[in-house]
Amino acid sequence: MPYVNIKVTKEGVTAEQKARLIAGVTDLLRTVLGKNPATTFVIIDEVDTDNWGIAGEQVTLRRSRGM
Repeated sequence: MPYVNIKVTKEGVTAEQKARLIAGVTDLLRTVLGKNPATTFVIIDEVDTDNWGIAGEQVTLRRSRGM
C-alpha cells in the first residue's frame, strides 16, 4: 500500500496538473514496483510560500528578490 506525499508551493497548480501528477505517480508505482493502483495513495499538499524556507529564508522573500 504505497503512500506518496507531494509538497508544492501554493502558486496556482491547477486541478488538471494535480490529476496528472496523481495518475502519473500511480502509474509509475504500478510499472516500476508492480503496486496495485487500487491501494496506492497520492496526497498533494500546497504550502504557502511564507511557510516554505530555503537557505534560512522564506520563499516569499526570495521570490520578491528574483531568486
